[in-house]
Amino acid sequence: MTAPSGQPVSLRRTVTTAGLFFFILGDVLGAGVYVLAGEIAATAGGAVWVPLVVALVLALLTAGSYAELATKYPRAGGSAHYTMRAFGPFVGFLVGFCMLSAGIVSVGTLALGFAGDYLSEFVTLPTALVVVVFLGLLAALNARGISESMGANRVATIIEVSGLILVVVLGIIVVARGDGDLSRLTELGTDDHGPLPAVLAGTVLAFYSYVGFETSVNLAEETKDPARSYPRALFGALVVAGVVYALVGAAAAAVIPTAELAESSAPLLQVVTAAGFVPPVLFSVIALVAVANGALLTGIMSSRLAYGMARDGLLPAVLTRLLPQRRTPWVAIIATTGLSLVLALTGTLEILAGTMVLLLLVVFTAVNAAVLVLRRDPVDRRHFRVPAFLPVAGIVSCIGLTTQVEGEVWRLGLPFLALAAVLAGLAAWRRRARRAP
Repeated sequence: MTAPSGQPVSLRRTVTTAGLFFFILGDVLGAGVYVLAGEIAATAGGAVWVPLVVALVLALLTAGSYAELATKYPRAGGSAHYTMRAFGPFVGFLVGFCMLSAGIVSVGTLALGFAGDYLSEFVTLPTALVVVVFLGLLAALNARGISESMGANRVATIIEVSGLILVVVLGIIVVARGDGDLSRLTELGTDDHGPLPAVLAGTVLAFYSYVGFETSVNLAEETKDPARSYPRALFGALVVAGVVYALVGAAAAAVIPTAELAESSAPLLQVVTAAGFVPPVLFSVIALVAVANGALLTGIMSSRLAYGMARDGLLPAVLTRLLPQRRTPWVAIIATTGLSLVLALTGTLEILAGTMVLLLLVVFTAVNAAVLVLRRDPVDRRHFRVPAFLPVAGIVSCIGLTTQVEGEVWRLGLPFLALAAVLAGLAAWRRRARRAP
């Protein structure tokens, strides 16, 4: 698109370093830790903070690749755009479809989290009923419009971050009065896993808590001086999120016996209950808002990605249909929500979270490789450049994490990957056919 003068039109650069930092922090500090701290404890033992720190380090490796690519190509796009530039349409579509699938799986995961112990503080209802109503309401809000959805997100982000800080403070109070057990913070391993396998398996789940930073690349085009601002905001937000997560994990493990923590789908609520200062019902509201907000944001991303891929001819054209007044992609919203519903009704919290991580590990591996390939594509702008060994370490770490993925997760994830490969092949073939004379 060009202006009347013939100059290319681009988005206004209005996003500051601080604004970008808080956007990324709000995206990363989401619902994952509210529902997965117990699952991590069941896998890794009482030292819940260790997998969370390891996952942070691994996330920073891949974040370095995103920082280089987002500042080198500061335009709305993302993983699919970078990998298409590096490897062509087949890999680009494969990565885009994996991103779409990960979003659909994530919404199903959060729907199960919403139907768990936090909700039971108010009412006991069948999980299936809660999941259906929850996803239906989110789809309706998504279809109503992006401005309404983003307004709800701003309020929810403040609430969910406050909830995590509250857990840390209450954990300190419980330990200070002698009711906690700090020795649990060094307990690595379970009956099924030794210390090292426990950390690796726990890291796969903990990695779920850091996803979201990859979507921030879409703001690079609107950021003032992206070469300077984007890396600072990205790394700063991830480190802050990692510190908060480690403190939350340590508070939960120090206050609640590991066996009890491992059995809970509302692990942070137990910390609040043990402290006794804050009504559990109040914290349950905070947690439910956090889970709903995470599902809403991910549902928006998934439906818009499906719409965009359909508009480019990569998915059925019916997904491009819009509501006449609201101009929202109602068919894409129904399709992605319907798939999330099926997964939530047939999967478990741990398996769905692991499946999302598996799909994103494929994406992150491709992005890390794209950085190295696109070093041959010089640009005439200043941009962040990551040392070459970090993308290599990112590739190794992603492949290493896939070896820790459980067989049941692979059984759910492989059909997504197989479908992605088939559709990517068709998309690449159609692209070549259109270009043929």
